[in-house]
Amino acid sequence: MKNLWAMIFVVMIIGVLSLFLFSFQVRETEVALVTRFGKPVKSVDEPGWNLRWPAPINVIYKFDSRGQLYESVLEDTTTRGGDPINVTSYIVWRIGDPQKFLESVHDTTGAERVLDSLLRNTQNSVIGQYYFSDFVNSDPAKIKFAEIEQKMAESIRGHAMDEYGIEIDLIGIKKLGISEDITKEVFARMEADRNRRTEEILAEGWAEAEKIKSEANSTRDELLAVVEAEAKAIRGVGDAEAAKYYKMLEAEPELAMFLSDIETLKTILKEKTTIVLTEDNDLMKYLKGIPDITPKQ
Repeated sequence: MKNLWAMIFVVMIIGVLSLFLFSFQVRETEVALVTRFGKPVKSVDEPGWNLRWPAPINVIYKFDSRGQLYESVLEDTTTRGGDPINVTSYIVWRIGDPQKFLESVHDTTGAERVLDSLLRNTQNSVIGQYYFSDFVNSDPAKIKFAEIEQKMAESIRGHAMDEYGIEIDLIGIKKLGISEDITKEVFARMEADRNRRTEEILAEGWAEAEKIKSEANSTRDELLAVVEAEAKAIRGVGDAEAAKYYKMLEAEPELAMFLSDIETLKTILKEKTTIVLTEDNDLMKYLKGIPDITPKQ
């Protein structure tokens, strides 16, 4: 019985050693590179167990296949206008070609050294194409962070993959910093720009107001001229009509007096009014009856 258990134990040890020597496991978060006598044979990115020859025939290199973050330190970069700013950038990367990655940088530490150099170079070259106002501006529409980050990614993506087997997912600017003197200068410039814009808007407003006023005066003058012309025409017609009646009244003075007295009565009796007249007053005869006015032949 002891020999049987010893045999089972030996078989288990041999099985474990065989499993260790002739197979390897790839996890979901890993990618493996299989080499044969130091030369790459294949890469395995599917999780599970795989067969192998024991070392030194086959050597297995495993890498983390997940996205990794590298962040640069804060350093001075000069913008297109000559304004210095401190920029902290970050890069999200992953292993795209395990064989090239192993041959060029070997491990994560080597990859970060390469990424640091690439990030510094693209940061200086791309940021140097933009003005300070593209990073800090009172108008959010004029800030070009997305465009700058995209250009930085495009400038190193192909090189990183072709030379080092590193796939670039994203490059971004995490933090900007400026010195106190530059801050004062920038705010003074922004204030000057706002004042200039205010003056431009006021000038445009005054010019528009003067234009509207001029147009209104011109329209008023035109309307007054038209109204004056019409008034003169109406007065001419009225004067002509009045002249006819004046001639008639000159020929009939009694009728003219009668009409004048009637108008006087209409004015006096327009509202409830009490008047005291003597019997010999001319107005009494109109109240007693209509006088006989015979037109002249």
